[in-house]
Amino acid sequence: MKVIVLIKATPNSEKGVFPPESARLFAEMGKYNEQLVQAGIMQGADGLKPSSAGKRIKFTDRGASVVIDGPFVETKELIAGYWIWNVKSMDEAVEWARRCPNPMPGEESTLELRPCYSLEDLRDIVPPAEFEREARLRKQVARQQAPKPRSKRSPARKKSAKQKRGRAKAK
Repeated sequence: MKVIVLIKATPNSEKGVFPPESARLFAEMGKYNEQLVQAGIMQGADGLKPSSAGKRIKFTDRGASVVIDGPFVETKELIAGYWIWNVKSMDEAVEWARRCPNPMPGEESTLELRPCYSLEDLRDIVPPAEFEREARLRKQVARQQAPKPRSKRSPARKKSAKQKRGRAKAK
């Protein structure tokens, strides 16, 4: 089950203010992230810049979209970061979330856990052609994100025959 864990913004995170003991926070969060990775839970994570650096795109059925520049006023509705986890159940996600160090030391902070739709969840409501397209696109994204095979060439480049002859002449 894929879950997105949203770290809710606070007044300080919206100002771009890091806590006074940021080094400790990064160390604690680094250890926590390491546990998530070692358990095979974490699929991705990032912190977000304040909403003042963001934009919103508002859509209507009339066809026009409107760009709205940040900052956005409702801090409690904003996101300061996220994780994407792969867990067996929401209960497991809650267990992991409860182990998280306070992401906003010195302030009350909130994590919001939301399950993502799987492709199978949508099978009965998505037209078959669109279901197949989505399945194909997900496979394509997975291939694009797969680690690229490393070159067999060693980091220390081998000298070409021409370079070797040049050295021999110099001696």
